[in-house]
Amino acid sequence: MQNLASHHSFHFPAHCQQLVTLETVDAASEWLAHHREQQWLILGEGSNTAFIDDYDGTVVKIHITGKKVVQTEHDFLISVGAGENWHELVTYSLQHHMYGLENLALIPGSVGAAPIQNIGAYGVEVASFIDSVECLDVTTGQKQVKTTQQCQFGYRDSLFKRDWRNRLLICTVTFRLPKKWQAVTNYGELAELDNPGPQTIFNKVVSIRQSKLPDPAITGNAGSFFKNPIIPVALYHDIASRYPQCPVFAVDNERVKIPAAWLIDTLGFKGKQHGGIHCHARQPLVLTNDGNGNGKQLLELARLIRDSVLSEFGIMLENEVQLIGKQGALTL
Repeated sequence: MQNLASHHSFHFPAHCQQLVTLETVDAASEWLAHHREQQWLILGEGSNTAFIDDYDGTVVKIHITGKKVVQTEHDFLISVGAGENWHELVTYSLQHHMYGLENLALIPGSVGAAPIQNIGAYGVEVASFIDSVECLDVTTGQKQVKTTQQCQFGYRDSLFKRDWRNRLLICTVTFRLPKKWQAVTNYGELAELDNPGPQTIFNKVVSIRQSKLPDPAITGNAGSFFKNPIIPVALYHDIASRYPQCPVFAVDNERVKIPAAWLIDTLGFKGKQHGGIHCHARQPLVLTNDGNGNGKQLLELARLIRDSVLSEFGIMLENEVQLIGKQGALTL
């Protein structure tokens, strides 16, 4: 049995039957050829995963590294191994004067995990910069290249998270960064910046995240536990009639987005504790492990929050964090 506490950012002392690290595409293809029928789970850095219980299978860590840059007349194309660290890629792109990813600074996790979740922050989603994703089909061992359109990106969603979950193993992600850069500063505290450059935006995002979010290396957590819900306009009007201060962001003519943190905070969960699991005192969207928590307590607090929000607001929160039990993915 292998201890997984250091392989997921909640640090619960869960175990798996075997832990395998694959460092090249060929090694991944070879391993799959001999273990296709076994129970296994693909894992990057575990920053968006919580092992709720011991996992009765093999955990496969992807550590394919390397970067290759090709220039066109209008863009930089950066092909990056799935095992590279995401924040280090953002830093690398800035150092080499390739801009666009600065709003996504300090998001924990690997490059290979970024398209699965379609990571986003401060008005930017990574899907805007993904040109293609090179994968292995785990059932056939064949290489596939998915264009950004084929990835079917949505809000914290993609084909890799739904239809092709555990079917495609991401090896390389190619990003297209335009040489003609445009700042995105219409979100939150970035709006305070006056004609900023990419480095200024990067520095501001890092400062905001460090001030509001707990460091998973110190306090176990996986960042935002719930997605921000997108709801019908009619439901928002009903909520606003009772809570006029409810913040809202337009999505289209029929839907709006409401911050899940506001819903949770309004119901008084900020700072609440259940065993060793806490609803963070500064950012109620984040659930943390004080070192004494376990998967059972995390599920119980998360379900209490979800059920309370549904009862009061008629909104069913969805977990953003991947929850893993004995047989694989769990539903909250």
